[in-house]
Amino acid sequence: MGGFRSGVALRAAVLAAVLGFAAAGFISNDALLEHGRDTTGRNLLQAKKDCPVSFEGANYTIITSRCKGPLYQPTLCCGALKDFACPYSTYINDVSTTCAATMFSYINLYGKYPPGLFANTCHEGDKGLTCPEDTPQVQPGQTASGAAVAFVAPAAAAVAAAVVAVSLLIMSC
Repeated sequence: MGGFRSGVALRAAVLAAVLGFAAAGFISNDALLEHGRDTTGRNLLQAKKDCPVSFEGANYTIITSRCKGPLYQPTLCCGALKDFACPYSTYINDVSTTCAATMFSYINLYGKYPPGLFANTCHEGDKGLTCPEDTPQVQPGQTASGAAVAFVAPAAAAVAAAVVAVSLLIMSC
């Protein structure tokens, strides 16, 4: 019985660690192009699900303070976009949701950027913009800040779960 509990605890700790520190990977080219598409079509086959994360309260100054016109510098604008969007890459890369379109709507609302600025300017590879491997992902219901500050609680929870699991494992031996 003790072996079963320690096995479950260890699996739970690993799962918590993976979810808390999931690597972002990249921001897909499809996500970059999403804000320029007509997403109001009536084709039921193309209906999109609501985005599970909210962009409403995000900190857009991460982008607007660095990406300024009239000469939008690609290094500054694309770096700012990555800093803001990489924590959401899991969601904005999901073409079955409205996440990318919603995110870019807010970015354009607050930054008043010309249409296609990021899609036409930000290119890194075949997949899209590369995100740092250690970028944790925003979780549904989490306060969206666009910055790593929002990830302190999930990271702490993952570490705490790992400590509890290791403690249970040691106690069962």
